[in-house]
Amino acid sequence: MHHVCHPRLSIGICLMMALAGCQQAASTSVPSSSSSSTSELSKPTDITLALNWFPEAEHGGFYAALVHGYYESEGLKVTIRPGGPGVRVIADVASGVVNFGVDNADKLLVWRAQQADAVAVMGPIQDSPRCIMVHQSSGLTKLEDLASKRPFTLGINSDQPFAQFLKKRVNLADVQIVKYPGNVAQFLENSDYGQQAYSFSEPFLAQQKEGDPLCLMLSELGFNTYTSLLIAQREMIDKQPELVEKMTRASIRGWQKYLAEPDATNKYIHEQNREMGLDVLEFGAAELKPLCLPKHFPTERFGEMTAERWQTLADQMVEIGSLKADTVKAEEAFTTKFLKSNR
Repeated sequence: MHHVCHPRLSIGICLMMALAGCQQAASTSVPSSSSSSTSELSKPTDITLALNWFPEAEHGGFYAALVHGYYESEGLKVTIRPGGPGVRVIADVASGVVNFGVDNADKLLVWRAQQADAVAVMGPIQDSPRCIMVHQSSGLTKLEDLASKRPFTLGINSDQPFAQFLKKRVNLADVQIVKYPGNVAQFLENSDYGQQAYSFSEPFLAQQKEGDPLCLMLSELGFNTYTSLLIAQREMIDKQPELVEKMTRASIRGWQKYLAEPDATNKYIHEQNREMGLDVLEFGAAELKPLCLPKHFPTERFGEMTAERWQTLADQMVEIGSLKADTVKAEEAFTTKFLKSNR
């Protein structure tokens, strides 16, 4: 396996460049055996769903909707376009290159500041999996402890909003910050080394190599972005609300299925991305459950987003300089009307 990391490379890319050329990536779809009998359409509607990264557990619910025929039952013939480094999912959604996309809330706000009118319609992962992975033997128990840890090296992509927030809230003056390596090799070699990670991927790799990973969650520091959002173009929301509703409803069913019974979907994801072994996918699905359905979060509210969470994120990104003040209205970045219609 090369890596299952999430570099989430720099997103300050000109929107006009994004409109000029769409990501040329292989697509995956499950062939439809027949038109849906429940569909009001005479034939399925072709839909492209673009991912922000290579197929992994974080996309499991969308793949489950494909594998188990939930999209097909809504009269949708969905093709999932894998992502990778530098993909412009939100720009492609905003320009109509693709119908729907999957990406994270902080990136959506940055693109909206560049006039990309894309809107989140469902947020399956309530608590961000973003973390700093350290060694249990280091004695670190919370992110604030990094301020007093000497010597210590931290591998992160410094231009990412979560990294800027971390540096704003924790004194890292005595920490040696290096570029995120994209693997766990340095982590395994140095007990005074930590790195950015997603809680359901890199820690598993470290454990496989007999490491002692401990995840210090960015959400516990207050930076808690919605992850793997289902994103649609504003124009589609306004002109084809029935289509958006069908896509949202099927995706929610897919996520509920994936969290309950991930095996069949994991086999399919593995076929699309051989670097993702069934063992790491199984680990990822289990780790996702409490992130998608935190304690005291009702299952009937699955996928919900709140104005308070979006506004907090926007304010934080202005604070750290990722956004200029008054360039984005947080309440326009999402809608819950398709969630309410699915209850």
